[in-house]
Amino acid sequence: MSRKISIIFLTLFFLITSTTYAQDTYYTVQPGDSMWKIAQKYQVGISEIIAANPEIKNPALIYPGQKIKIPVIETKSLESEVVRLVNIERAKVGLPPLKENWQLSRIARYKSQDMINKNYFSHYSPTYGSPFQMIESFGLRFSAAGENIAMGQRTPQEVMNAWMNSPGHRSNILNPTYTEIGVGLAKDKAGRCYWTQMFIKPI
Repeated sequence: MSRKISIIFLTLFFLITSTTYAQDTYYTVQPGDSMWKIAQKYQVGISEIIAANPEIKNPALIYPGQKIKIPVIETKSLESEVVRLVNIERAKVGLPPLKENWQLSRIARYKSQDMINKNYFSHYSPTYGSPFQMIESFGLRFSAAGENIAMGQRTPQEVMNAWMNSPGHRSNILNPTYTEIGVGLAKDKAGRCYWTQMFIKPI
């Protein structure tokens, strides 16, 4: 099984400008709720909630008492474990932990899935462009950003070992500029793992 890792990082000053799910859960809409509030509560993208509820014809019109299916991301525990391992490594050298940003993890998950869908292994996506363009297109603003990708490692510990043994990837993980992290995992039909780490310093 081939295993690959790759890295990209960039600092910007004066910045101007298909996931697998596990068992579903349901939420009962409360007065004052919106799709965005529900998405934030469950840390799931609005588009994923809409896709799980095709009977809702107008997502802007939801009403109290309505039951909404919330898709549960089955890879989240593995992604969060990578974040935990990252922060262990940062603590070893006296750096503060990175905050796990669920929206950034969602973007990283899309990137991992895109590499599978379009059959490539690169920081540049034929769908989204560069990591920096991709992060911006999902509405996150940053003054610094970076990306690590890997393919073939079976567990969070395996992929972290690979990244930490590569000077470039290690420098992203231990970069004192970054304050938030997102991790996305997707598996192809053969079960091969595609990993993406995205780092940002938000504006």
